[in-house]
Amino acid sequence: MTTEKPMKVGIIGLGFGATEFIPSLEAQPEIEIYAGADLRPQALAEFEKRYGGKTYKTAEELCADPDVEAVWIATPNHLHAQNAIVAANAGKHINLRKPMGVTMAECAAVQEAVDRSGVKLLAGGQTQGSSPLTHEMRRIITSGELGPLRAMNVVAYTGWMLRPRMPQEVSDADGGGVVWRQAPHQLETTRYLGGGMVRSVRASTGKWRPERPNGTGYYSAMLDFEDGTPATLVYNSYGYFDSMDLTNWLTDKGHEGRAKFRAELLAGNVDEEARKETTRFGGSAEGTIVGGSEGRPWTPGNLGVLIASCESGDIRMSSAGMYIYDNNGMRDVAVHQPGGQGMTLSSEIMELYNAVRHDAPMLHDGRWGWATAEVQWAILESAKQRKEIMLQHQVPVPPGF
Repeated sequence: MTTEKPMKVGIIGLGFGATEFIPSLEAQPEIEIYAGADLRPQALAEFEKRYGGKTYKTAEELCADPDVEAVWIATPNHLHAQNAIVAANAGKHINLRKPMGVTMAECAAVQEAVDRSGVKLLAGGQTQGSSPLTHEMRRIITSGELGPLRAMNVVAYTGWMLRPRMPQEVSDADGGGVVWRQAPHQLETTRYLGGGMVRSVRASTGKWRPERPNGTGYYSAMLDFEDGTPATLVYNSYGYFDSMDLTNWLTDKGHEGRAKFRAELLAGNVDEEARKETTRFGGSAEGTIVGGSEGRPWTPGNLGVLIASCESGDIRMSSAGMYIYDNNGMRDVAVHQPGGQGMTLSSEIMELYNAVRHDAPMLHDGRWGWATAEVQWAILESAKQRKEIMLQHQVPVPPGF
């Protein structure tokens, strides 16, 4: 237990995204949930009831509150950079959900505001790249026990496009679609395992389902790291096949539900905004979609099935930890995962907290988040231009991480 004064936090955007991290904020004694901002009166009323906190209608109003020390930004993607700049200019430390920005100009503007104001920015967290399993995989790789890392392959098939969505969530132009919304789970993981420095990207994308005509639902990409390590990434979010069928301890039971929802979408019989509202902060289904609890077997989720190939062995995630394949055969190594997804989010909360209170170094700082956003941008740009895109804003994993 800390003896320090809790950090007073304001939450900008009380939608579904906020429900993913609010339980972890509640559980952290170093944090006081103090203020919330949203356009929806029902969300503000619930916030006041639950926390007795202050409420505001805009990011600007919340950031003008002198008692707010740090903000968690969970607004739609196309507002991330705008909100982060407002917060930085007001002297607030920032936890910014992926992506940092949807253009390189936006990322540069956020970083400039953060550098000018001197606040701490955590960007690019809240992905499966921050999980205890990913950290253990990097420990094995960097230990050298299997030799140097030589390649990574990741395959994810999900039903992400077949869930209730607001228009901006499935529109590339508004920072939606699977590249802007989901790719960081794969990119944060492979960049972390590979040391961070991606040299170039060559990718193709797909936008082929009539029920979701405006956003990319598929990509395949090859990342070429500076040391020559390749990483191949595939993500299909159209909801037919599911990655969990690639495991031997899980069975996808959602086929019929996704088929029904697809038919409703195609027939125009879904009020997506109403369904989405139930999952937001204060909604009747708040918290029911957020998974990951202690003791629950690992699932591929939005990362998918990842195989890291070293010179003398391969590693992939198992239900309880890691399968390691080496010259002695195969073994299953357990990895303690207290709290599931909550553990991942708590580690990021403390990453920002310790940076603010103790000036501790960060992995997920603004330049790390910018580097991940650059790879997202490069996937779309490579597909559009049908050529390799060279990167300019990559940063290495800092020592100690």
